[in-house]
Amino acid sequence: MNPYRPGAGTQPPLLTGRDDLISTFEVTLRRTLALQPSKSLMPIGLRGVGKTVLLNRFAADAVKLGYEVCSLEAPEGGNLPLLLVAKLRRALYSLDATANLRKKITRTIAQALGVLKSFALSTPDGSKISLDLDPARGFADSGNLTEDLTDVLISVGEAARDVESGLMIAIDEIQYLEDSEFASLITAIHRTTQKDLPVVLVGTGLPSVPGRVGEAKSYSERLFAFPSIGSLPVDSAKAAVSEPAAARGVRFEDGALDEIIKVTQCYPYFLQEWASHVWNHAPKTTITRSDVSAVREVVQSALDSNFFLVRLDRLTPAEKDYMRVMAELGAGPHRSADIAARYGAKMESVSPLRSQLIRKGMIYSPAYGDTAFTVPLFDDFLRRVMPAPLAKRQAKKKS
Repeated sequence: MNPYRPGAGTQPPLLTGRDDLISTFEVTLRRTLALQPSKSLMPIGLRGVGKTVLLNRFAADAVKLGYEVCSLEAPEGGNLPLLLVAKLRRALYSLDATANLRKKITRTIAQALGVLKSFALSTPDGSKISLDLDPARGFADSGNLTEDLTDVLISVGEAARDVESGLMIAIDEIQYLEDSEFASLITAIHRTTQKDLPVVLVGTGLPSVPGRVGEAKSYSERLFAFPSIGSLPVDSAKAAVSEPAAARGVRFEDGALDEIIKVTQCYPYFLQEWASHVWNHAPKTTITRSDVSAVREVVQSALDSNFFLVRLDRLTPAEKDYMRVMAELGAGPHRSADIAARYGAKMESVSPLRSQLIRKGMIYSPAYGDTAFTVPLFDDFLRRVMPAPLAKRQAKKKS
């Protein structure tokens, strides 16, 4: 009967504190479906704040309004074209079924499938994706990703428009797109917007996304808003814990809620983890502050192994050392020069380490010359599980 669901992108029992964003995006969906595309959203935030959950809610709302949704997670190292081919293929076949039900003209759907076939054939491994029709020669076959992707999204957008439907492309972890993929995708969306086609792009990612998007295309800020997703307001955080329990006849005392708020800092994933363990431990249907305190070591162990450690294990020893030095300075953000000084090296000599960690999504630059963790409370974790490297390095320098 435990109602809580800590997990990667797992829908919580109560999605709270994000109502304004959900309403804003619904307006975007409705305007786009009415062939009046407006600025879309790219919510950004640290790990564990519920970006994927929010993206899934956007997708569900789009489906209710009649959209075809292509949901994907951007892989590290690229390969967006192949992923899109597979998703768009399914969307077009679904649009074709809708057209037959509504007795709509399917000519533009057939044209879009032909364009997609051309695009697939120009994509590495794309020929393995089955499309039982001839390619549309002269469309999406130039080998230039920007031009070809634009051809594809325009064709799919026209097909969706003729069936009185829409297309939503939802990309999680969008910061992992290659620079060329970012630029091509934004250009294609810009063109569909100019043509008033019912195509929406929404992405979620780390706080580095606005900078990446701005570097890809200078007009990006006119296509997207980048709302920052962080910890929940206190009232929303308490509701996320107490209301699912109340629905099962269990009550959290005020002291218990206050303690959970204190240890989680209102981050959604941590709320779910703590509430889940407290539920399993509490012997009675009234949960007290002492019940929360009693599971501290269990929760800390679970977070260390399931949330923090899996990220640390991706790093080289030198990268771990750099982040451990960051942790010595606290939660951050920190000046990159201060980190280098604490590291005992010149800033230019450690800048490759910093760049590697940014590419791996472990740190980001909230402002020029600043560096911060992408994972909440990661500094506490590093100080807890890694010996401080500073004394060894200083002793070595003296010798």
